[in-house]
Amino acid sequence: MSLDRAAPLLRRYDQEGGRHAHDHAQVLFGVDGTLELEVEGRAAWVDATCGLVVPAGASHGYAAVRTARVLVLDLPASPATDRMRRFALPAGWREPAPGVEDLLATLLAAPTLASRRRLDLDVLAARVDADLARRWTVADLAAACCLSPQRLRARFAQALGLAPLDFVRARRLDRAEQLLHQGLSLDAVALQVGYARASALSAAL
Repeated sequence: MSLDRAAPLLRRYDQEGGRHAHDHAQVLFGVDGTLELEVEGRAAWVDATCGLVVPAGASHGYAAVRTARVLVLDLPASPATDRMRRFALPAGWREPAPGVEDLLATLLAAPTLASRRRLDLDVLAARVDADLARRWTVADLAAACCLSPQRLRARFAQALGLAPLDFVRARRLDRAEQLLHQGLSLDAVALQVGYARASALSAAL
């Protein structure tokens, strides 16, 4: 395959979205957030666990419920890009920052993903943020995602390199820092973000 296309670009997508087609293929590598697409009438999505091949000439629409960042590689039409394909992204594929050849190697080596339930981290984050004082369990989080606890742990490890409860903890601490900067007391913040005592929150921070 010729590598005469432009260097990969990190693009940011939001709710505005759009629709177009172009004479070259595109390969999308999810970085964070979820980008939802419709390619020639077929629904697809890209997040931090997967990438997507959009064939040359394929009309496609796209939008993100919240902001999504995607690394986009433009390539000439070829047997590797002649059909829509969603593929798995290996852990650590972004380190160090990949160039065209690295991304092409990832594309060619990555297994095709069968259709599966999407883990929408944006929706889950919103649910957790709305009830940070709750005693969240892995079972609670799994039920919110319509996944088994085992499957949720595996998907979190693949997408974020985190355990599900570490994800909750990070959301709590982010919110705690925001509230403290707004002038709330440590005791008040602790109760709002799910810590029984100010000393426990102070230690976590």
